[in-house]
Amino acid sequence: MRIDVVSIFPEYLAPLDLSLIGKARRDGLLDVRVHQLRDFTHDRHQTVDDTPYGGGAGMVMKPQPWAEALDAVVASGDAGARPRVIVPGPGGMPFTQALARELAEEPWLAFACGRYEGIDERVYGYAADDLGLRVDVVSLGDYVLNGGEVAVLAITEAVARLLPGVIGNAESLVEESHEDGLLEYPVFTKPASWTSPTGTTRDVPPVLLSGDHGAIARWRHQQRLERTAARRPDLLHSSQAADGELAAYDLSVATRGDAAELLTLTRACWAQEYVRYGLFGAGTDTVDEFADELAEWTTWVLRSAGRLVASVRARLDPADPTTWQIGRLMVAPDLQGRGLGRALLAFAEAQAPVGTITFWLNTGERSERNLKIYKKAGYRVRPGVGAHPETVDLTKRAR
Repeated sequence: MRIDVVSIFPEYLAPLDLSLIGKARRDGLLDVRVHQLRDFTHDRHQTVDDTPYGGGAGMVMKPQPWAEALDAVVASGDAGARPRVIVPGPGGMPFTQALARELAEEPWLAFACGRYEGIDERVYGYAADDLGLRVDVVSLGDYVLNGGEVAVLAITEAVARLLPGVIGNAESLVEESHEDGLLEYPVFTKPASWTSPTGTTRDVPPVLLSGDHGAIARWRHQQRLERTAARRPDLLHSSQAADGELAAYDLSVATRGDAAELLTLTRACWAQEYVRYGLFGAGTDTVDEFADELAEWTTWVLRSAGRLVASVRARLDPADPTTWQIGRLMVAPDLQGRGLGRALLAFAEAQAPVGTITFWLNTGERSERNLKIYKKAGYRVRPGVGAHPETVDLTKRAR
């Protein structure tokens, strides 16, 4: 990954030479280039700011230096390549682990570090309309910093550690806080019994010493729920957003009478998969066979004005009653891109019975759009071949 940072305080970015991020740079996994905004000014004082139109306190960063800086960054890349521009600012979208995952998929990021009252708004239009760049304003939280450099350090570390090879043990990324919407469970190390300087003895929870990996997994999951409820109860209510998305539709459990429409929806949604894999993903070929599968899975359908527009199915894994299998998540092509699939996936997860530890689903190994959607929802690809030819299995911890 390449990262460009434009700032009037490039020295602020020196910590990116330290620790794992610095090692990733030295190993060639991360290419970080820092640029001085003042190099793109043309007066002897290297002025980058001026008073705001309309009056008010503070200064505003001038458009000309920023336009030239962005021009130079774009020109330094390969022909046709364009970075995704991130502008740290308190008025932007919240920076989350899901966004970190999304940014980690980008080959090239460019950060514009604003100062004072911010960057002249016309720079955003120039970057998007004239240079063809995607520009996102991103906020670390509901507070104000003096500039964007602190945010760049935080965002870069959160994103770069997700790149293959940056973290030595990739498994350590799986159960961290926010990876599936929950906070991480408590962790302990030796000694098993520790006496503090005040004379109080505190022991490691016995379950962690038991060697019973199933019991340990259940304990850790319960601890994540309790910690999230105590510290971040807002994270436990994300399903409410899904309920809101689905409220405009008629939701019901599918019956045999829905089989013909389900088969039609499947073929419409998987048309690109048919092309990509030949006949892979065709599923059941007849209405009767499709209807028979309704007995093996609980299938939910969404209707709009009587039309069947989306569906998902789920069941407990016949071989593992702690795994909730989710399949055939489908949204009619004309309704895709509106968050309906995300809401339906969250709904299917919420139907998992008590005792569920893992959510599981399966998709094509080359189905990049599906993989991106599922990864954004917190799912991770499991090593090895999936349940069907040319597929991969994805799992995440249940809440």
